[in-house]
Amino acid sequence: VVARLEGIAGEHPYQPDALAQGCLKIMRLLARYLLEITGMDAITLQPAAGAHGEMTGLMLVRAFLEAQGNPRKKVLIPDSAHGTNPATAAMVGYAVENIRSNARGCVDLEALEKAVNEDVAALMITNPNTLGLFEENITAIAEVLHARGAQLYMDGANMNALLAKTRPGEFGVDVMHLNLHKTFSTPHGGGGPGAGPVCVKRHLEPFLPLPVVEEGPDGSLYLRHHRTHSIGRVRAYVGNFGVLVRALAYVLANGGNGLKAVSEDAVLNANYLRKHLEDLYDLPYPQASLHECVFSDRHQARHGVHTGDIAKRLIDYGFHPYTVSFPLIVRGALMIEPTESESKDELDLFIDALRAIAREAEQEPQTVLAAPHTTRVGRL
Repeated sequence: VVARLEGIAGEHPYQPDALAQGCLKIMRLLARYLLEITGMDAITLQPAAGAHGEMTGLMLVRAFLEAQGNPRKKVLIPDSAHGTNPATAAMVGYAVENIRSNARGCVDLEALEKAVNEDVAALMITNPNTLGLFEENITAIAEVLHARGAQLYMDGANMNALLAKTRPGEFGVDVMHLNLHKTFSTPHGGGGPGAGPVCVKRHLEPFLPLPVVEEGPDGSLYLRHHRTHSIGRVRAYVGNFGVLVRALAYVLANGGNGLKAVSEDAVLNANYLRKHLEDLYDLPYPQASLHECVFSDRHQARHGVHTGDIAKRLIDYGFHPYTVSFPLIVRGALMIEPTESESKDELDLFIDALRAIAREAEQEPQTVLAAPHTTRVGRL
């Protein structure tokens, strides 16, 4: 509702700063709150999505290293990372080197120490990772990188497990992005529009994209369009402004205690699903789950039913399928993330559906293999 107010939705991005004080204040206030939440020092609100934020973040890393005389050659990426991470590193001009996970599903610290040398620009880590696990050695990981002059990039897409619990800036992260369209307004997905602000530590601030919102001597706000070391523009105007408004409204509506409850509810919901499904679906990593739980189709595969079949059968039960076959380190993965936004009644219906499908896979697998049955178009 707030994002659609005439005085906000109807504002023109090229109007003079003097006539846009309200909009600039929204951006300034949102930036302040996001920095407080993440423990970082500076921010750009421009990127239009998570992957766009990744690219902006790595461009900042590259600009910082170039200013020191050596942009370096490669970026390290764990095998549990989001799939956009290696694509981002390649687009910014880096070679990609994979870092394996250990038996607990986290970054193998020994493998990392061997891989980090003077050619490494950064490690891109998703935390919590795509298995729903918190990287328990995150401060040690940061120390290994910093000792060799490399940067720690954190993919903040899963920040909905950390809100008001811990701050990435305090465990060594140099640069990170946030998915405002997920954690701070519209959990989860929906096809956009999105916003992927990038938060940085002080040493990366000079390289932030333009324009930046600054305050004049008289207290008025303005857009500054020149900085000597800036990487330039990464988005038209100042980003997806409507999503920024929604995110600020969400933060203000929840407040500090509410944001803490968001994390607790997201983690509770994921663990509630896990507990009610782990007797029928294989759980490859039994450590404590955070915002999501990842099963495999190992039990169902014995009857010729795989994760894609289960997902299609879920459509017949009225549910949008979970994330299929990802993360790649789990064969036949079912990644399930309810976020904080689902009620217990909805979770119970989802549990009942997946339990029913597990029984079907065992007793009448052809029903699952031919799904979906209720859609206008079946399997192509």
